[in-house]
Amino acid sequence: MAVTALPVAPAARRTLLVTSAIHVSNDACFALLYPLLPFVAADLHLSYTQIGMVKASFTAAQSVFQIPAGMLGERCGEGLILLIGNIWVGLGLVLMAASGGYALLLLTSLVAGIGGNAQHPLATAIVSRAFPRTRRATALGTLNFTGDLGKMIGPLVVGVIAVRWGWRMALVGVGGVTAAFTLPLLIGRRAALPPMDAAVGAAEEGETQTATRPGFPFLLVVGALDSATRGAALTFLPFILTREGVGAAAVSALFSLIFAAGAAGKFLCGWLGDHWGACALIVSTELVTALTLVGFITAPVWAVIPVAALFGFALNGTSSVLSAAVAHFVPSHRRARGYGAYFTAALVSSAFAPLIYGLLGDAAGLVPVFLVMAVMTAAILLPLAPIWRTLAAMG
Repeated sequence: MAVTALPVAPAARRTLLVTSAIHVSNDACFALLYPLLPFVAADLHLSYTQIGMVKASFTAAQSVFQIPAGMLGERCGEGLILLIGNIWVGLGLVLMAASGGYALLLLTSLVAGIGGNAQHPLATAIVSRAFPRTRRATALGTLNFTGDLGKMIGPLVVGVIAVRWGWRMALVGVGGVTAAFTLPLLIGRRAALPPMDAAVGAAEEGETQTATRPGFPFLLVVGALDSATRGAALTFLPFILTREGVGAAAVSALFSLIFAAGAAGKFLCGWLGDHWGACALIVSTELVTALTLVGFITAPVWAVIPVAALFGFALNGTSSVLSAAVAHFVPSHRRARGYGAYFTAALVSSAFAPLIYGLLGDAAGLVPVFLVMAVMTAAILLPLAPIWRTLAAMG
């Protein structure tokens, strides 16, 4: 049977539904802290530095153990560790709500964040195996898109709760609901996350590989450079817009547009990747991102809205195609740790890029920062060249 004729099994659709629901709840838990920080600071009398440390510890703890989480998933069961991790995050938020001072809040934020290491490598690995190669990018694009829904829902829900009942109740409410929602899935995980259909796996061209393909490090570099642009551009874009005379309310509206376009990009670029091929889509989205970075410093103010929409779509759209590409490079039985390595590289580069570009900005100004970012984004085509043929085989 040809790969293009493989149907999507009901078990695969159920797997995507469950992992997407977990992704919504997990990303909501990690995004909700932003609007709560002023409430926390006022209640516990924290300085900006202390607030920054709480947020940094929460986010860093989510990132540093992704490779071990992938390896643990391979040993103990990916579905088991994924669901335990989501419950861990929910209960961790409850612990944070019980903190009576800065030291305990810092510790509990670190503990809560550790549970987040399971989500991205394990959910992506599970979905990548559940769908045939010709549907994989679409499925992973859907999974990525649902995470953005969580990022939008989480801050909105806790903002409403915090205004009426305080930040502690907001954390308890969301954390408790997350744990309560995930527990039944954990108990019935065999039905919620069924094993991949063996017929699909056997029919997959290239899925019989036993070792990681030689070009995988180049793919990690591509993912790291792409994430570096995302982290730095979103950090310094408000300053460019403000310099051009855009007001604070308009900047907020533009960022909402960028995030909405980014969510659409994650979803649609997954589908486009399955139909156009990975190479064409990566090249297209990276070049559009580079051009829009230049557009922010050269286009008139009236053109900022379309530039922002294109920027958000292309900036986030690449991630769905790159996620599908990881599965093509890493054999099925090692895919969880492969995704762990990929997401670790992406998160580390995203964390350090604002610092590096900030140093450049202090020395030379923001216009050179955006020009260099545009050049570095276009330069992603260089590490893409050695793996072009392998990526082309995905199409």
